[in-house]
Amino acid sequence: MTNAAPVEINVEDGHPRRWLILGVLVVSLVVVVLDNTVLNVAMKTLADPNVGLGASQSQLAWMINAYTLVFAGLLFAMGVIGDRVGRRRLLLIGLVVFGASSLFAAYSDTPGQLIAFRALKGAGAAMMMPSTLSLLRTVFSDREFGKALGIWTGAVGIGSAIGPIVGGALLERFWWGSVFLINVPIAIFGFVMILVLAPESKGRQGRPDLVGMVLSVVGLMLLTFGIIEAGDSGVWVSATVLVPLLTGVATLVGFVWWERRTPHASLDMALFRNRRFSASAAIIGLVFFGMMGLFFFMTFYIQIVRGHSPLEAGLLFLPIGLAMLVFAPMSSTLVLRFGARPVGLAAMFLVIGGFTVVTRLDAETPLFVMIALFFIQGIGMANLMPPAMNALMSSVPREQSGVASALSNTLRQVGGSFGVAVLGTVMAQSYRSRITEAAPIVPDQARDSIASTYALVERGILPDSVMEAANQAFVEAMHVAATTAIGVALVGLLVIWRYFPTKQDVIEVEDR
Repeated sequence: MTNAAPVEINVEDGHPRRWLILGVLVVSLVVVVLDNTVLNVAMKTLADPNVGLGASQSQLAWMINAYTLVFAGLLFAMGVIGDRVGRRRLLLIGLVVFGASSLFAAYSDTPGQLIAFRALKGAGAAMMMPSTLSLLRTVFSDREFGKALGIWTGAVGIGSAIGPIVGGALLERFWWGSVFLINVPIAIFGFVMILVLAPESKGRQGRPDLVGMVLSVVGLMLLTFGIIEAGDSGVWVSATVLVPLLTGVATLVGFVWWERRTPHASLDMALFRNRRFSASAAIIGLVFFGMMGLFFFMTFYIQIVRGHSPLEAGLLFLPIGLAMLVFAPMSSTLVLRFGARPVGLAAMFLVIGGFTVVTRLDAETPLFVMIALFFIQGIGMANLMPPAMNALMSSVPREQSGVASALSNTLRQVGGSFGVAVLGTVMAQSYRSRITEAAPIVPDQARDSIASTYALVERGILPDSVMEAANQAFVEAMHVAATTAIGVALVGLLVIWRYFPTKQDVIEVEDR
C-alpha cells in the first residue's frame, strides 16, 4: 500500500494539510452515518416481490439489524487494532470493504444475500468510524482539535438527517439498489484522497491484547443482539432477550476483570477514575439514549399520524442536521469562553426542552412547531456532544486515540440502541393499553404498534374510523415515551452539574 508523502507534524500547529484532511475524513464519515438511515425509506420497496426482493418482516428487520450488530460489536476492537497496525491503513481497508459490500448489496438477488452484505458493510464501517476520529487527533493540535471535532460532529448530524432524503429521492427515480450503489463512488474518492493526503499514525506497540479484544467483540455483540431482540419484540422477559443480554453483560464484566489484570490492556481501566473521562462517557451514552429513541417514535408520528412521505419526513428532520453543522464547530469557542459546565448545562436544557415540546404534540400541531423543535434539539446536541467527546479524547494519551475514539462511538451506538429498545417498549406497552381501551375491535396482533393497526386498515380488515383512535393512542403513548426520555436527560443534567469543569477549574489546573 503506497504511503502518503511524509510530512512533519508540528505538535503546536498540527499537520499543514489538516483542514483538507478533515474535509476528506468528513466525506468518508458521512457515507457511514448516512447508510445507517438511508435503508429505512426502502423497506416498503424491498418487501414488494415485484419491484424489490419480497422480503418478509423478519428479513427486513435483519437488513437493518445485521449492520447495527456487526458495527457495534467490532467498534472497540477496531479502534485497538487501528492504534497498532495504523489508523490510516485501517481506514483504507474499511473504505474498500464498505465500498465493495455496497456494490454487492445493490445487486443482491435474495434477502439473505442483502443481509449478509449489510453485515459486511457493518464491519467496514467499524474500521472507518474510529479511524476518522483518531486521525483527527493526530493531525490537529490540542488548540484546534475542539473546533475540528465540532465539524466532525456536525458531519454526523447532517449525515443522519440527509439519509432519508437521499434514499427517498433515489427511490423516486431509480431501483432500490441505488441507495447502496451511491456509496461506491464516495468510497473510491475517499480512498484516493486519504491515500494521497493523510499521514500514517500508530499508537503504542507491543504484545496485543487478543483476549481483551475477543471478550469485547463477543460481549458487545451479545449485548446488542439482546437489545435488538427486546426492541423488535417489545418483550424483555424472554429467553431470546435475557440469555444474550445477560451473557453479554457477564462477558463485558469478564472483559473489565481481564483489563484490570493484564499488563498489556486494550483499555486502561484507571481512566475511569478520571471524573472528566467518566462523566463524558456517561453523557455520550445518556444523550444518544434519548435522541435515538426520539428519532424512532417521531418517524412514526410524522409518516403515519401526520401522513407525510418518507422524503417529506427526511426533510422535516433536516433542521437537526443543519443546526449541528452550523453550531457544532462553534461549541469549542463557547467552552473556552464560559467553561464546559455552563455550556453543557445550557445544551442539556435545550435537549430537555425539545423532549418537553414532544409531550405537547398532537395530530394537528403546525409543522413549524416540529421544525423549531428539531432545530432546537440540533443546537443542544451541537453544544453537548463535541465538548463531551473532546473531554473524553483529551483524557487519553495520543497513542491511544483509537481506543478513545472507539469507546466514544461504542457508547453512542449502544446507548442509541438501548434508547430505541427501551423507549420503543414503553411506546408499545402504552399504545397497546390505550388502543385496547379506545378500539376493542382491533385484534390482538395489531395492538403492538400503530404500523400494525394501520396495515389492517389499509387492507380493509379494519374500518377507517379506527385510525382516529389509533392516532390518539399513539400520540398519548409518545407523550409517555418523551417523559421517560426527559427523566434520562435529567440524570445527564446532574452528571454535567456535578462533574463537568467550569472555566475557573481549568484556570486553576493550568496555574498549577
